[in-house]
Amino acid sequence: MMKSTKQVSSLILGLVVILTSCSEQSTTDEPMELTETELVEKAKGIHERVITLDTHDDINTNNFVEDRNYTMDLDNQVTLPKMMAGGLDVAWFVVYTGQGELDEQGFAKAHENAIDKFTAIHRLAEEIAPDQIELAYSSDDVRRIVASGKKVAMIGIENGYPVGTDVSNVKKFAELGGRYMSLAHNGHSQLSDSNTGERDSVWLHNGLSDLGREVIAEMNKWGMMIDVSHPSKEAIRQMIELTKAPIIASHSSARALCDHSRNLDDEQLQWLKANGGVVQTVAFSSYVSTEKHNANRDAWGIVQDSISEAIGFERMSYREVRRLPEAEMDAYMTKYREMQAQAKPFEDRVKAMAPPVDVADFVDHIDYLIEKIGLEHVGISSDFDGGGGVEGWDDASETFNVTLELVRRGYSEEEIGKLWSGNLLRVLDEVQAVAEKIQASES
Repeated sequence: MMKSTKQVSSLILGLVVILTSCSEQSTTDEPMELTETELVEKAKGIHERVITLDTHDDINTNNFVEDRNYTMDLDNQVTLPKMMAGGLDVAWFVVYTGQGELDEQGFAKAHENAIDKFTAIHRLAEEIAPDQIELAYSSDDVRRIVASGKKVAMIGIENGYPVGTDVSNVKKFAELGGRYMSLAHNGHSQLSDSNTGERDSVWLHNGLSDLGREVIAEMNKWGMMIDVSHPSKEAIRQMIELTKAPIIASHSSARALCDHSRNLDDEQLQWLKANGGVVQTVAFSSYVSTEKHNANRDAWGIVQDSISEAIGFERMSYREVRRLPEAEMDAYMTKYREMQAQAKPFEDRVKAMAPPVDVADFVDHIDYLIEKIGLEHVGISSDFDGGGGVEGWDDASETFNVTLELVRRGYSEEEIGKLWSGNLLRVLDEVQAVAEKIQASES
């Protein structure tokens, strides 16, 4: 039966009983020397001058075709209009492959998926919008393209599953523009155990497989950064032991502040610091504050369940949606957006009772990571279009708000520049320098 707006409003009022507490917003004890207008203007100047770089943005290849693409104002969190509006200079588009069967058929399907996504990214930069965005392969490319006034595309690979059992695919992916790769995602791959093994303490390799060790050597040889955001703790330890170059965590936050297996604990952070790498702090709500995220999610759930019932829509978990074929995922997301639109009028009341995870909570993780391992080892990522986003930085058009919060906390322009891109590009430079040495020694 169709529920009325009045009935949904009554459900909202019931949240007061269900939600017994909510976390307070992060604040700073530092006195403000500038007026709000002056502070915003200062932040705008810094945001304009530094290179802003986000290391993790998922894609759907259906959005990389002639009649539907990132030049348009799509509902995606990342598009060219949103990048321009928010002053995001560099987006790392992700060649993501969900974990499947570890057999010949599974590897072939995974490889096909990866090539399809590589092709889509190249199509955007080289055919659809070459006047607006260009693919970068190095830090020099990034600076040149930004100076030209265009946006920058870079490519990361989430899950080494598409490598299959042929390590020559590492070179192939590097030649296609892949500049980092994680050896696992959610589920153990043929190369590495995943952090998801923490759920049941079942491991496939007790870290890396022998093939995974070969892939690490190939990544070093061909200038591809090793991404440790999804592999298991033991796999990460072994990667750092084996690699000849710095590593990155392309989208992880601090486990001490949010106890999620996707975040890095203090011991892992020290490994990363000793290695010379960088952790790209991720604005993924449930990885920033599980408690606050869950309270807000539960509040929204009551509203969304009521509206979903009214429009005949069956909600699914994020994990279930990610497993859908692209056509079914598109159909689901269309209906999901319809439900969200009808829930929109209740947004302010839900937020008042259960505040969402916001930019200040996100920057708390940046503060913590800097305190633990130093500013030179910390960067920024969103995981947009893959579940990421917090209040205030929920799509690329709101990127400035991160810079504004950093300025509020007293970070200098030089420090903000390092956080946004300097540290990550420094690691890329070092990884590519190691590759040149290895190639020269083998020639």
